[in-house]
Amino acid sequence: MNEVKYLNHIKSPDDVKEIPYKQLPDLAREIRSVLIETVSNTGGHLASNLGVVELTIALHRVFDSPRDEIVWDVGHQVYTHKLLTGRYDKFSSLRTEDGLSGFSRPSESRHDLFYTGHSSTSISSAFGLSSAKTLRGDKNYVIAVIGDGALTGGLAYEALNNAGRSRDNLIVILNDNEMSISKNVGSMARYLTRIRTKPSYFRLKAALEKGLNKIPLIGHRLSNFLFRIKSSVKRMIYGSTLFEDIGFRYMGPIDGHNFDTLCGALESAKMSGRPVLLHVNTVKGKGYDFAERDPSQYHGVARFDINTGEPICSGDNFSDKFGEFLCGFAQEDENIVAITAAMALGTGLKQFSERFPKRFFDVGIAEEHAITFSAGLTRNGMLPVFAVYSTFLQRAYDELIHDGALQNKKMVIAIDRAGFVGNDGETHQGLFDVPMLNTIPRITVYSPASYTELRHALCNALYNEEGVVAIRYPRGAERELPEDFTSTFGPYAEYGPHDAPIVLATYGRIFADCCAAVNELREEHGITARVLKLNQIKPISGEVIERLSGAEKIFFFEEGIRTGGVAEHVAAMLLSAGYRGGYDITAVNDTFVEQATVASQLAKYGLDKKRMIEKILGSVSLDGEKET
Repeated sequence: MNEVKYLNHIKSPDDVKEIPYKQLPDLAREIRSVLIETVSNTGGHLASNLGVVELTIALHRVFDSPRDEIVWDVGHQVYTHKLLTGRYDKFSSLRTEDGLSGFSRPSESRHDLFYTGHSSTSISSAFGLSSAKTLRGDKNYVIAVIGDGALTGGLAYEALNNAGRSRDNLIVILNDNEMSISKNVGSMARYLTRIRTKPSYFRLKAALEKGLNKIPLIGHRLSNFLFRIKSSVKRMIYGSTLFEDIGFRYMGPIDGHNFDTLCGALESAKMSGRPVLLHVNTVKGKGYDFAERDPSQYHGVARFDINTGEPICSGDNFSDKFGEFLCGFAQEDENIVAITAAMALGTGLKQFSERFPKRFFDVGIAEEHAITFSAGLTRNGMLPVFAVYSTFLQRAYDELIHDGALQNKKMVIAIDRAGFVGNDGETHQGLFDVPMLNTIPRITVYSPASYTELRHALCNALYNEEGVVAIRYPRGAERELPEDFTSTFGPYAEYGPHDAPIVLATYGRIFADCCAAVNELREEHGITARVLKLNQIKPISGEVIERLSGAEKIFFFEEGIRTGGVAEHVAAMLLSAGYRGGYDITAVNDTFVEQATVASQLAKYGLDKKRMIEKILGSVSLDGEKET
């Protein structure tokens, strides 16, 4: 990495204002170098952050954070913001345990206002901030930076519609790094854009309006008449924009990598006296050739080689295998359609999108719409498969109930990133889908532990089940299972002596740890135990309760939230069946899980082999003491 000249000395945004204006391009180059170097070692969101470097610098030059409040959406584009708010000395710890978050995190800095790991929230929260400022007589500004697809989320439009009627000091910056929102026509449009983003334009406009309004009797009417004439002429040249129609003053589009243009436009926006939408065009991945050529590939990346752009670790994973299996079924069945909420690459659907483009739908960041859209597809004879991260499925709870399960519409929900997700941290853990789905009638949920089981579950979901069927699987590769284990594909599977008095009950990824624990308990401690793995976690088969009822002690290990989880449900069923043995639940208990490696998270919450053995040995020891 090149010598760090500026970032060592930036302890707050005030220090950014002290850097000579002509040196800002040098600061931008230094930041990009640090971003590429750091993310190559830690993984993270690279392309989006490379695109907002100049915009972030300009924001901290023109505004006064935290008195002026900046809300980032999506929060994965805040890396430069972190560097300019005094976190350079910790930046190498990005996305590591006890290190900096890859998203906005209020506990890190007073310049981070909210957790912003999910998209489309910034305008709503920013409008709340600006409304509170207006009520308190606070004249400072609130800025929402929305982009990287977040404007495809419906919540953003709800907020725009509400905020446009206000007179708050609210500025919404649309970081447009993939498409143009409004069509630009000819040289006159470009010329007027340059004029309208200059501070002098707003000073002249304000003075003219003030003068006209002082004219007795006709001044106010004349001002309104001129405003209507100006708006009509502007519509003739630009065409009307949605933003202006709902009350925002629209500015742009402008070059998001030109400091003169950016700073001038931001100063102009401050003078508007009403909510402003500033449309900024940026290049996703700017400054790193590999990311510029393929920004989707470098949106969220694992560790990679800077010189070649190649990932350091690669191999099979559940997401890719799911996509492969789905393509195989779709080749034979023309009714199968695939849906993604702007995550085709992450959910393994890239191959499907290329092979079956007419049957592939990217609905944008709109999980609610995806579910109801699926209901429409299935009503008219298609077989929809919606692939979505567990953490993002949370948005669609109402639609799952009202448009899916209640109406018994056939759809398959492929829940990716189920369980611990590692370094993405609190906002992205896949721990809540099971309790959520457990509350909804008429939903079937599978939880495969291997690629073979995943394919079988997908086949069952497509052809042997009715209504809403969910298949949940973890991030990363399948775990190594014992050679003497054979999947049965029934509601449950067992490993170990069928009459063993101690049972480890579980599902999903940690089945492998349970098997390893059972073997070590037998070989090292002389304790006979077996594993009962749930292949189908909703509804729970009566056969499962029968198999568990004869156990002396059941240890349930669940990679999910305890409250409302599978373990509590099974325990209630056992109690109703008259079970008299011992029962213990190990799960994530009423907390949000912070970033760390998956291995570290499993260990911390007692869900790896070592902690399972410790739990069982401790319980057996206590039971022995009680008997004596």
